[in-house]
Amino acid sequence: MKYAKNTWYPLAWSHDITRSLTRRTVVEEDVVLYRKQDGEVVALEDLCPHRFTPLSMGRLKGDAIECGYHGLTFDCSGKCIRIPGQPIIASNAVVRSFPVAENMGLVWIWTGNPELADRSKIYDLPQYHDPNWSVLHGDALLIHAHYLDLADNLCDPSHVSFVHQTTLGNQAGEEVPVHHEKQGNAVVTWRWIIDSPAIPLFAKLNRFKGNVDRWHYYHYYTPSTCIIDFGSADTGTGAPQGDRSNCVQMYSCHFITPLDERTSIDHWLEVRNFHQNDSAMDKWLHEELRNAFAEDKAILEAIQKEKERRPDRRPLRLAIDASPVRMRHTVERMIAEESGSPAAAAKAR
Repeated sequence: MKYAKNTWYPLAWSHDITRSLTRRTVVEEDVVLYRKQDGEVVALEDLCPHRFTPLSMGRLKGDAIECGYHGLTFDCSGKCIRIPGQPIIASNAVVRSFPVAENMGLVWIWTGNPELADRSKIYDLPQYHDPNWSVLHGDALLIHAHYLDLADNLCDPSHVSFVHQTTLGNQAGEEVPVHHEKQGNAVVTWRWIIDSPAIPLFAKLNRFKGNVDRWHYYHYYTPSTCIIDFGSADTGTGAPQGDRSNCVQMYSCHFITPLDERTSIDHWLEVRNFHQNDSAMDKWLHEELRNAFAEDKAILEAIQKEKERRPDRRPLRLAIDASPVRMRHTVERMIAEESGSPAAAAKAR
């Protein structure tokens, strides 16, 4: 299995793309990014067709890129507009141009058929734009693991009790079953943990009188977006019945960039309903979450190494794996449908 192409992938934080040439990789495609003079982002194949020099080693001339080796110059559409010393420009002197868009602080790229690129399909969280919520942009965390193994982790509430005991979980959730279902174009995994101690991250806020009712809803959108809605309220105040009027709630957003079959980047950000516009809280929360996600990184990179050492071994499946298995089937079906193979698509259902 390789990658779905007719989809939007996160590629870079918007603030990292400037008037300088920047190289990024997604689904084994190397791309050069920059902003035009009007601020619009351009994404081109990072390869001059003459001697295969990366265009990112060149320079901007207005809104065009001049190759740093022999000066061939390409406009924003990827068309060659100048060859020094040669007035005739061959029709095949072009590089691929990719549709791009910006949302939620990220540059997104469409890697498939450009005629199918629909910007309305880019994931958007309404609370991100709501002034009653605060946004914390995190890191671009490099993980030496397959991006679907990272997606497995982000479809899996059960690991939190064991991996994140000092931040996002505690022993109270170890025996609580996990549920999942398909909701529209998302696979949703969830569980409620009733009348239990708050997780360490929320306990440090000193917001609760005693035990809490807490929830975890993991939303996975094919192929690489994971949104975790989690929060807590004082036990007995109605949160399981839908009353979240007095709760602590966060959306942990993970936008995964697959670089290749053993490397991915987790662009993560948090949206919260407490301590709005509080820079001290931003700093503290950033460090807490950075530590938590480093714990995931350590696990996933260890798994990747063991998988490569034991290519013939197959993992034991448990009941808690139902959601990740379903997640992978949605990706397989998407890839099969793009390939035009009805049999493969039917098998992936």
